[in-house]
Amino acid sequence: MLKRKIYNQMLVWSREKSKECLLVKGARQVGKTTTVRELGKREYDSFIEINFLQHPDYREIFRGSLAAEDILKRMSAVIPGVTMIPHKTLIFLDEIQKCAAARTALKFFAEDNRYDVIASGSLLGLHYGADADPDVTEVESVPVGFERSMIMYSMDFEEFLWALGYDSDAIATLRGYFDERRTVPAILNDKYEALLREYIVVGGMPEVVNDFAEHQDFSRVQQAQEKIIESYDDDISNHAKGAEKVKVRACYRTIPSQLARENKKFKYSQVEKKATARKFGDSIEWLRDSNMVHVCNNVYEPYLPLAANIKENEFKLYMNDSGLLMALYGMQTKLAVLNNTIKGNAKGGIYENVVSDILTKLGYRLCYYKKSDSTQEIEFLIEKDGEVVPVEVKAGNRASESLNNFIQTYDPAAAIKLIDGNIGTSGGKLTLPHYMAMFL
Repeated sequence: MLKRKIYNQMLVWSREKSKECLLVKGARQVGKTTTVRELGKREYDSFIEINFLQHPDYREIFRGSLAAEDILKRMSAVIPGVTMIPHKTLIFLDEIQKCAAARTALKFFAEDNRYDVIASGSLLGLHYGADADPDVTEVESVPVGFERSMIMYSMDFEEFLWALGYDSDAIATLRGYFDERRTVPAILNDKYEALLREYIVVGGMPEVVNDFAEHQDFSRVQQAQEKIIESYDDDISNHAKGAEKVKVRACYRTIPSQLARENKKFKYSQVEKKATARKFGDSIEWLRDSNMVHVCNNVYEPYLPLAANIKENEFKLYMNDSGLLMALYGMQTKLAVLNNTIKGNAKGGIYENVVSDILTKLGYRLCYYKKSDSTQEIEFLIEKDGEVVPVEVKAGNRASESLNNFIQTYDPAAAIKLIDGNIGTSGGKLTLPHYMAMFL
């Protein structure tokens, strides 16, 4: 069983919640079902799983009265061998988007408060009207105030290290260098930069990581990633509406080429000649809502609150898992990353993608800063400790003219430069090796 941080968050919910169900959102195959099952089997005397995709007939349980007592009676009649122990049972409603009445019923389960309930689904972020699946219907009443939401992502770099056998003490040692701003011994620094390159190539999809941890075979990694990309294509085919299917797929498939350019701002013209936001804007929103991509918006000015300074039509798109990006680039590019020999603009895009993923999993909203009349750009801005902190990403260890000018102009309280190198401080900025982004 792979160790996941969200497990402890679910455990806190199960122990502290009061008349509240849990709703777990996230892209397909990030480990939602496996983690909830583990929680149910380890922490409860009874675990009941209802998967509306696997068993569409279970939707009958939620037809008629949605009073908890009536639902529980129908549940015991429809599902063989269920055991319901008050305050010691976890009910798991998986792929809940397939049963709108079950989503409404969360309120009544929460008010009843005898059984813990977790609901999950792969495309819960999609608005009802954007989903072409005939089984996805509008929820009559969203249980506001009776559900807590969590978004689950693929495994982060620390979880990846755990899967490879690196324990918390090893990571705590690295954290010590970060906290004390001490130079990391070269042998250790080189090791973790190499491990980050493996993470870039393998990514964090649990199935892929688990297989890699066991076999250390990058060809198997590629095969597993291609299957996941196929499942994403299937989701687009089954859930995007009408002509939107082709447009969503085209936008998704153009991300690798967009990130391989010097200017990585997403351009609709790269998807289709003379295309505009009017034609493809809804497709971008579909990808965002499905959690298949991370969106990073430019801002008018680098001040708090960043959300109020967003330029909606200026953004970059990053894939939700660096391994899937690398799978689309192919094995030769993967080998170049692993051997640290890759060159050109694509290298920068690859490192930006993994940093975008790390920052997203840390809970940061992604923003960048680039004036329209300048070629200089700060790859990421984050809100930290009541300040806006610029984060520059260098695939290698070149000079940072953009960050130096930003510091001179805006005098930020802190500034971060991520490099293929070691820890250092100079000119108001903290230089860190790429892998230490996990400590930001």
